[in-house]
Amino acid sequence: MANIKFGTDGWRAIIALDYTVDNVKLVAQATATWLKGRGASKVVIGYDCRFGGTLFTEAATQVFGANGIKVVMHNHFVSTPMVSLGVVKTGSDVGVVITASHNPPSYNGFKLKSNLGGPMIPSEVSEVEALIGTPVPAQLPSLDEMKAKGLLEYVDLEKMYLDHVAANFDLDAIHEANIKVAYDAMYGAGQDAMRKLLPDAVLLHCDFNPSFRGQAPEPIHRNLMELSTTIASDPSIKLGIANDGDADRIGLYDEDGEFVDSHHILLLLLLYMHNYKKQTGKVVFTFSVTDKLKKMADKFGLPVEVTAIGFKYIAEIMANEDVIVGGEESGGLAVKGHIPERDGIWIGLMILEFMSKTGKSLKALIQEVYDIVGPFAFERDDVHLAESKKQEVIKKCKEDPYTAFGPYPIVRLETIDGFKFVLSDDEWILVRPSGTEPVLRVYSQAPSAGQARTILDAARKEMGV
Repeated sequence: MANIKFGTDGWRAIIALDYTVDNVKLVAQATATWLKGRGASKVVIGYDCRFGGTLFTEAATQVFGANGIKVVMHNHFVSTPMVSLGVVKTGSDVGVVITASHNPPSYNGFKLKSNLGGPMIPSEVSEVEALIGTPVPAQLPSLDEMKAKGLLEYVDLEKMYLDHVAANFDLDAIHEANIKVAYDAMYGAGQDAMRKLLPDAVLLHCDFNPSFRGQAPEPIHRNLMELSTTIASDPSIKLGIANDGDADRIGLYDEDGEFVDSHHILLLLLLYMHNYKKQTGKVVFTFSVTDKLKKMADKFGLPVEVTAIGFKYIAEIMANEDVIVGGEESGGLAVKGHIPERDGIWIGLMILEFMSKTGKSLKALIQEVYDIVGPFAFERDDVHLAESKKQEVIKKCKEDPYTAFGPYPIVRLETIDGFKFVLSDDEWILVRPSGTEPVLRVYSQAPSAGQARTILDAARKEMGV
């Protein structure tokens, strides 16, 4: 049996190496055993556009059926938030998504969603993980047999999601504003829904291609150059939206084709939700997110909580408290009024609605943010390292922390998740090993992009990476 471990966001592995039908069955059996131990009996399962999605989904479905657990599924690819919403709308106990999110195309994965419509909380994921190795029944029912026994039901999860969008957004205002949008699906599961929501959008990579043309479907600037140049070369396009492979994350571009990172999006969401929509609640964000969010929340008189990195920690708080905005640096963002789940389509529509209702450009809205918290920029390098070198850097951070990065003295060290070296009120470096990939992540914040790059380079030089 492979060493199957759940990372920051589910189990992910390379297809045909560790991600096999047999191992998917083992994880499904562990999930089924956990469900039966709680007297639960209903699961929603979906898959995105990755290679083998239907094959792996059917294998998991058969295992659930063999355990007497009813499966609700869509007959085509869906986004992760569609599955999460489906869990809530159908009164199911758990959601399963066959996806590796933004990982390279050689990967697939297995995400678990709670009955509240967000990531399963870490303690419950650990319980499922501990059950991996439970024997899979030798005889598995076919899907037709499951359907005949009432153990399989096909539900249009995409329509359910689109109806939910229509009930929560002013789509008339969005359409009347007639803002031209460019949308990049990155060959992912958001493509069909966004075609329907924004029929006049300029579409990129909105076809089914499990190879993703060899590129990880992660909505970061270096992966979205075509979207950026499309916007920059067409003055009529005022907004660019991109989603990752399972459409729970977002990348955003302004009218000049300039990338708007998650930190700025979170600030825009908080500004819209509080100052324009008059909402209140706690502001929750992960350790790698800009501290400007705390500055804005403080000015608005809103409570703040900083979590370890991973949206599951935000979702756990959202499930139990009144949260206005929650998010992580990697593009997973959530707002009040929706399920406690990151949702790239939903957040894109929030920004579009903000622009539509105010008549302001994205650049003008960002300037409103800067008027409140001051300008800032953020950089992140994903450094591929030998494991020995990665551990050497982490050991140094733990046991003999750096006191300066080149000419930049370090004034304090914060260690909620990783090692944040604070250089001044507006400058910091965060060093952290990835929870899902063999890389060391090095982040920086400073008042300008040039300064952020300079201090990040100085930190890498000092660390020898």
